[in-house]
Amino acid sequence: MQDTHISLAHGNGGRYMRELIDDVFARHLSNPDLDTQADAVRLVLEGSELLFTTDGFTVQPLEFPGGDIGSLAVHGTTNDLAVAGGLPKYLSLNAFIEEGMEVAQLDRLIASLARSAAAIGVEVVAGDTKVVRRGEGGGLYLATTGIGVRLPGPALGMQAIRAGDRLVVSGPVGDHGIAVMLAREQFGLRGDVRSDAASVLPLTSAALRFEGLRFMRDPTRGGLATVCHELCHATGHDIRLAEQQLPVRDAVQSVCEMLGYDPLFLACEGRVVAVVAAEQSEALLDSWRALPEGREAAVIGTVVAGEGLLVLQTQLGGQRILEELEDDPLPRIC
Repeated sequence: MQDTHISLAHGNGGRYMRELIDDVFARHLSNPDLDTQADAVRLVLEGSELLFTTDGFTVQPLEFPGGDIGSLAVHGTTNDLAVAGGLPKYLSLNAFIEEGMEVAQLDRLIASLARSAAAIGVEVVAGDTKVVRRGEGGGLYLATTGIGVRLPGPALGMQAIRAGDRLVVSGPVGDHGIAVMLAREQFGLRGDVRSDAASVLPLTSAALRFEGLRFMRDPTRGGLATVCHELCHATGHDIRLAEQQLPVRDAVQSVCEMLGYDPLFLACEGRVVAVVAAEQSEALLDSWRALPEGREAAVIGTVVAGEGLLVLQTQLGGQRILEELEDDPLPRIC
């Protein structure tokens, strides 16, 4: 493939599209055990219970400190399977490429996607490519489907949550949202905050060993507070978060204070929020802190019988009700 930029001809089903698929997508993602020319593939999962998810990814810029849209697509999709108690196995990939995109950048992003998938043992087994006219896209949009098998462990769900349960988060919140914003160099700000985008599979696999585990979620768009609001609505219980126990990096907190953002509502892409029986919360915390991905994990709150409110217990000893998110806290980052 000699072209340096994407043209509409790369999406017309002809030679240019074939060359694009062969030279970029198949070169990074092809599997010798699969027929890449087939309309569908047969997957063997040994009779296990399957988990299925789908997701879409749009982020600006396409590359940011700590990740890019390629790695984000893998981690975002497989993390949804992991927090549901699964082991990710297969992905599909749909790429919507804007006319004029540099082929070199597309190649970098798909190479990053391939490395991220290989690192957690996931195969990209099907896909589709579309090219949209210049000005009708953000350079590159990705849509994925993920299939996994359910791992042994407790049955997870909001219906399992009980008053008295504890909330544990695997690390600092808000890193991804601030990293992407700073990468845009908006508001005249720059910084070295890195996205937390990563696989949470080591964390979820460790958590599934605890019989008292009730629920797990990766707090992506809308952040930690939005997950908590979903739990409040589903259970009818209050959730009380302890401000002094919430892990937030100093740099993230500083940017939030300057611009009026709340880190609790900012996206994370490599964190897990777990609800666990109180008597097992410290053991889960120790288990996570023993992992590189969970060194900064913390017990952050408690489920309390109440009226379905999310309450922040402040460092000064007061209480503040956190209302649900209505507007995007940042320009769209995912």
